[in-house]
Amino acid sequence: MATPPEDTGGAPARDPGLQPERTRLAWRRTTLSCTVVAVLAARQAVHGGATGAGIAGAALSALVWLAFLGVAHRRTLTLDAAVPGPLPARAAIAAAGCTILLALFAVAVLA
Repeated sequence: MATPPEDTGGAPARDPGLQPERTRLAWRRTTLSCTVVAVLAARQAVHGGATGAGIAGAALSALVWLAFLGVAHRRTLTLDAAVPGPLPARAAIAAAGCTILLALFAVAVLA
């Protein structure tokens, strides 16, 4: 005997499948990539001769990494909802901005 679908207040029952898990894993991979960039920036700043630009680039990379970590954590938490909404525009802009800033700070560390 089949179980009746849950009452979701008029919304169709959600069959999550593996899509939320794939999205969660993608956010984790991206966070791991940002972590590697921040750690390598700090390593380069320390081992490559501590210049003012290198130290500033490494410190700013760490701050941007923390910001991206917050965006990614918030997004993965929303994926647990019965019907997760789309990524808000502010979060998408923040994630893209963090990526661009990490690239710019990497140039500062290498200079």
